[in-house]
Amino acid sequence: MKHLSFILVPLLAASVPAAAQMPAPVRAQAPAEPNALPLYPDLKAPAGAMENWVRFGDELAVRNVTVPTLTPFLPDPAKATGAAVIVAPGGAFMLLAMEHEGWKVAKWLADHGVAAFVLKYRLNKTPADDQEAAAYMGQRMAASLRDPTSPPEITEPRATLDALAALKLVRDGADKWGIDPQRVGMIGFSAGAMTTLNAALEGKGADRPSFIGYVYGPMLARDVPGDAPPMFAALANDDSLFANPSYALVESWRRAKAPVEFHAYERGDHGFGTGKPGTTSTGLLPQFLSWMNMRGLLQRSSGQ
Repeated sequence: MKHLSFILVPLLAASVPAAAQMPAPVRAQAPAEPNALPLYPDLKAPAGAMENWVRFGDELAVRNVTVPTLTPFLPDPAKATGAAVIVAPGGAFMLLAMEHEGWKVAKWLADHGVAAFVLKYRLNKTPADDQEAAAYMGQRMAASLRDPTSPPEITEPRATLDALAALKLVRDGADKWGIDPQRVGMIGFSAGAMTTLNAALEGKGADRPSFIGYVYGPMLARDVPGDAPPMFAALANDDSLFANPSYALVESWRRAKAPVEFHAYERGDHGFGTGKPGTTSTGLLPQFLSWMNMRGLLQRSSGQ
């Protein structure tokens, strides 16, 4: 899989030079998700609604999610740390990069002792036909990103609600999963980063994530309270989707005197996921884990 986001590049081929390197989407069967937990057990899909799964190369993505779920990836109990991270994939709130920015990230975290939970959150509706959907999403993305100094116009408030519901679900199941409810964070990529950020800033008190990873989301200023959760932020300086004229979001955290760590990789472009081979962006997850360790998030409490 190439480095640039396989979700967005086919939609922005006219404006993103690396687009020609990307595989075309191919319709795929919905995968079996036997471990997926419904966020809202009583919520049913609207009449006629159906998820649309596609494959970009060897990686799966999904559109038209109406029933959100959370899928656990649990570590070997022998190396479990008691920490947990909810993983929010990106895709412009119109598609989710379930494999590239979801399952792969969660498996890596679980392999390193962190319980991980992939959030399949609700999305903006797109046409069922893949070609029609690509044209529609491309038009919406182009319009949404006209002004890099303003937030993207495409939003999905239900994604934030789903993130907060996921945090509650994980904390409610802490005993079952061997998790410390005080060490439940989130990491999000692109639109998933925006969802993670909104959960941190809009959630109330203990409902918020304990810490967050904000990966190649827009670097725009936000109003940040002094008690904001610690943030690990990362992006590539050659990001061709979200131009970064400044690192204003990091400065917002610093002005609030809230803990923040920031990694700006020289190369990696947008959508590098777990890292673009040949660049230092491959350090993303090891650095995120080291940051968690520095903050004491990987140390078992006496009761665990």
